[in-house]
Amino acid sequence: MSLVLVTGAAGRIGTVLRGGLPERGWALRSLDVVPLPDVRPGEEQVVADAGDLVAMVDATEGASAVVHLAGISGESTWPAIRSTNIESTFCALEAARLTGVSRVVLASSNHATGYTPRPDGGLLREVDAPPRPDTYYGVSKVAMEALGSLYVDRYGLDVVCLRIGSAFAEPTTTRQLATWLSPADTVSLVDAALTAPSPGFSVIWGVSANTRNWWDLTAARALGYEPQDDAEVYAEALIEALGTPDPADPVHARVGGEYTLAEFDAENFQA
Repeated sequence: MSLVLVTGAAGRIGTVLRGGLPERGWALRSLDVVPLPDVRPGEEQVVADAGDLVAMVDATEGASAVVHLAGISGESTWPAIRSTNIESTFCALEAARLTGVSRVVLASSNHATGYTPRPDGGLLREVDAPPRPDTYYGVSKVAMEALGSLYVDRYGLDVVCLRIGSAFAEPTTTRQLATWLSPADTVSLVDAALTAPSPGFSVIWGVSANTRNWWDLTAARALGYEPQDDAEVYAEALIEALGTPDPADPVHARVGGEYTLAEFDAENFQA
């Protein structure tokens, strides 16, 4: 059984992976700054800061792969985003390099390209969505992808960046009818990123097989991802409660949705 280090293991996605990856044959070493409330049989727990390179090197020793989820999972102040999200990504990649771990999966985000307009018909491919971050958080995900590219080209690692949509138990907004990533598909996506042969540097969308998808999943499927869930089963109730989505509304017209609105302007996120 191969050992994978999961950073940010106490978070929402980390918790999902801790439940699902062992069923895919992975042994877990789970790292977070807080103790896990429910360490499971066979699971190793590491209480450490993913932004501490020494601690990350120690935690990465003996692992076959790293799944890096640690960081602030939404908008915050620039000092917080810089010191937490960007520094921890560097530490995850550098620890992998120093310990000879060749596979790293990075939790990027649709917010790395949040100001990209949705296509007028058809689906948006990754190559048609270059960096257009919508927030400091989005900037940290652009930096994450750039660091991943560097470590592939310079050091020969395999790095898969997952531009995650809306990873929740179920969709709660009409936008998420397009962007939802179900818990089961989250596990499948990460497992595919861990097991795909020689992916080099790959950036793929992380969403379920939603009827209303904005994003083309061809690249993700090429790595072995086969999503099973569709947010459409929640559509009737959400539209009845929240109204029909307006394609002209910035929340639906841009990839980043509400993160592109004025409420996310920098002055609202000052230390």
